Amino acid sequence: MYLIFAMVGILLLDAVTRNVLMIPLHWCIELAQFTLAAYYFTGGAVTLKNDDHVRMDLFYEKLSVRGKARLDLVTVFCLLFYLVVLFIGSISSLEYAIATNEKRFSMWNPSMIPIKALMVACIFLMILQTVSLILKHLAVLRGARVS
Repeated sequence: MYLIFAMVGILLLDAVTRNVLMIPLHWCIELAQFTLAAYYFTGGAVTLKNDDHVRMDLFYEKLSVRGKARLDLVTVFCLLFYLVVLFIGSISSLEYAIATNEKRFSMWNPSMIPIKALMVACIFLMILQTVSLILKHLAVLRGARVS
């Protein structure tokens, strides 16, 4: 949530220095892009934790608690498969960035290692949250009360 305010501050700094002071800062736009990427990556696990994701409530609301748990298990297993594939690819991308000291081709020339490491960490957090959801849905199917 707070990264959006940081990004707005970065873009405001860019606008003021470019248009008022006539001193363009070449790194501001890229830093804003990195901040937005960090916001999206960290938002995934938080969205899963708070159950803020989008679902088809047209059918979902008509199901019983156990029916909802069954449907959620199907979708969460699909999500887990996707996240594991994404995690494997992100580890490969991070390994490449470290091995080649990957930099972004721009005037600022920042290292890509921090944003790719953040990507790996956040996808791992999403996998952990997905496993937590699987365990919660299994508990509901067994008749336990889950808050």
